[in-house]
Amino acid sequence: MVPTDRAPRISPEARAGIYHFFVFATNGIASAYFAIWLFSRGIKADEIGIINAAPVLALLVVNVLIGRMADKARDWRDMIIILSMFAAVASIGLFFVSGFWGIVAIWVMTIVPAQGLVPVIDAATLRMTQRRGTGFGVVRAWGTVGYAVTSALAGPVFAYFGEQAFLPLFVGLAVLRAIVSLQLPHFRAPAHEEPRHAKTSGHLREVMKPWFVLTLIGLGIVYSTHGPLGAFAALFWAEQGIDAGWFGPLIAVGAAAEAATMFFWRRLNIKVSARNLILFACLVAAARWAAMAFSPPIWVLFLLQLLHSITFAVSYFGGIYFIANWTSEDIAAEAQGFSYVLQQGMLVVALLGFGWFVTHVGTGAWLALSVYSLLGALLVVISLRLRPPDAKPA
Repeated sequence: MVPTDRAPRISPEARAGIYHFFVFATNGIASAYFAIWLFSRGIKADEIGIINAAPVLALLVVNVLIGRMADKARDWRDMIIILSMFAAVASIGLFFVSGFWGIVAIWVMTIVPAQGLVPVIDAATLRMTQRRGTGFGVVRAWGTVGYAVTSALAGPVFAYFGEQAFLPLFVGLAVLRAIVSLQLPHFRAPAHEEPRHAKTSGHLREVMKPWFVLTLIGLGIVYSTHGPLGAFAALFWAEQGIDAGWFGPLIAVGAAAEAATMFFWRRLNIKVSARNLILFACLVAAARWAAMAFSPPIWVLFLLQLLHSITFAVSYFGGIYFIANWTSEDIAAEAQGFSYVLQQGMLVVALLGFGWFVTHVGTGAWLALSVYSLLGALLVVISLRLRPPDAKPA
């Protein structure tokens, strides 16, 4: 591995932030334009759904294993580099396949390591910033910036070159992500410096109690409610008669609100427990989705998009700090991976359920999503009753 501590001019936080930028920049290109590229290759709509679902199903099986292997490595960066390199090399295979099954195979080999490294880098960055007394939110915010900036800049490129621009951009970003991973700092604390607290658990099975799992399911629910927003919101906005030119700004406002919350999170100095943060996000999400059911005017939609700063960013911080507060570095990535598995499972429920409600009740589907968010809040409340939080801030 390339030594990373010979560049003192660039802080470990800055190096992690640069990597986050490219991780989510690559994801942004894929989420925005992959389906268009597939369609241009003659892939049918139902096959596009299968291709996108295949990596998710694979991740449900291997995510915890990836986290466990990362925790057992000398440093989490070792696993991050391996996964980044594997994803980059696999992505090149997209240039050489054309049929459905070939694309499925290459896409799974590309996306599973690319998504599998996300909970690892989250856990590693959080532990490093806690140890160094710096802000995790600022580092993570660069991921959102990468997603938004790259998606926006790719628009003119696709408008000029068409769908054939997808592969060079996606593979190029995947390769850059792998190269940038080499400059990542060492995340893990030296053995004699590792902070220990009496409440933390060193084995995942020790913390797999109802109060712990209920919180993660509640977190997964509020996280998953953003899936239907990305998949169906533009359809509803178009049916409302909102000009398509406003779709981009509406999405950008949500991303900007998320990034702003992450950049300024440490300065907010919030003194409530992590689970109360998740609970708050669930309740705000319930109100946000309920409002969407009434086809609000565009100025209200912009206000609702600003709530992304709470429903996504606050729930994200609540979840990541909740896990960190109750687990040790020995299982940091494994625990985050387990949470990610639950989030993906809840996302499948949200997308399938929302699609069914759209077919039967139209815009009333947003009310079902609101009730789903309230279910998440209820699970967190039960968790708080089973084991109240300490007075320690999140």
